[in-house]
Amino acid sequence: MALRTIRLQGDPVLNKVCRQIPEMTSRIRTLAEDMLETMYEANGVGLAAPQVGILKRLVVIDAGDGPYIMVNPEIIETSGEQTGDEGCLSVPGKAGEVTRPNYVKAKYYDLDMNECEVTGEELLARAICHEVEHLDGHLYVEKVKGGLHDVVNEDE
Repeated sequence: MALRTIRLQGDPVLNKVCRQIPEMTSRIRTLAEDMLETMYEANGVGLAAPQVGILKRLVVIDAGDGPYIMVNPEIIETSGEQTGDEGCLSVPGKAGEVTRPNYVKAKYYDLDMNECEVTGEELLARAICHEVEHLDGHLYVEKVKGGLHDVVNEDE
């Protein structure tokens, strides 16, 4: 496994629509493993392939209950509403208030290309929405109400 460089806001790759992954390959498996390692190293909750410069429909998410590796994810159901601070590894040190569904159901393929479903509420629902939007060339800053603010690092 290897750490990948996270692309930052302003990088044109973050505004492009990603391509479907038609079949699993060793390169996609390696990419998924690298993305997990990169996300954990950066203390993130999710990471999408375009954030490491790859225009493929692949995201990794860990909202606290173990990692999800989602190939070709698609949101199929949402309900409710939550508003809260959201950040992004591609916009370091900043956060902003975003409204998202409180419940999300998504379908995706795992690394064996088996179709799966995940349902999530609160942070997991927010993360799924956030990462799937990356695959369509969008950043959360497009949805922020009231502008971005600096993130306070509680470790300092």
